[in-house]
Amino acid sequence: MGRRGFLAGVAALALCAAAGAGEAKGKKPRLDLRSTPKFAFSPVVVLLTAELQGGDDVEELYCPEVEWEFDDGAKSVNEGDCEPFQAGVSKLARRFTAEHEFSTAGSYNVKLTMRKAGRVIAAANTRVTVRAGLGDPTMEN
Repeated sequence: MGRRGFLAGVAALALCAAAGAGEAKGKKPRLDLRSTPKFAFSPVVVLLTAELQGGDDVEELYCPEVEWEFDDGAKSVNEGDCEPFQAGVSKLARRFTAEHEFSTAGSYNVKLTMRKAGRVIAAANTRVTVRAGLGDPTMEN
């Protein structure tokens, strides 16, 4: 391999390394959602906890709209009331919680969607199983 081939190889390697570094830095965050409890008897109040893991503290992730869908016809939307974003100063909210009461038996697929300017930036779901308890109208006599 001549000098030209060697230099072309070094340049290609440098480009690949730069692309890899850009991918690591701009890595998309992951949203984990869990419920406590995952299984219960009705009626039950469930605590839902979501954690945003990874991703840089960038404006795209700052002060998102958070939408909870509880799969029983109920929905909750929270819009952040935040100061303007300042790079290196503004801190991202990385933990989101909600409580919801499931009054009847069923298997519920709870979904959390985070949006910024109408665009989905992260989403997650978890399953909550509720069995008929005392006072549940779905309980057979």
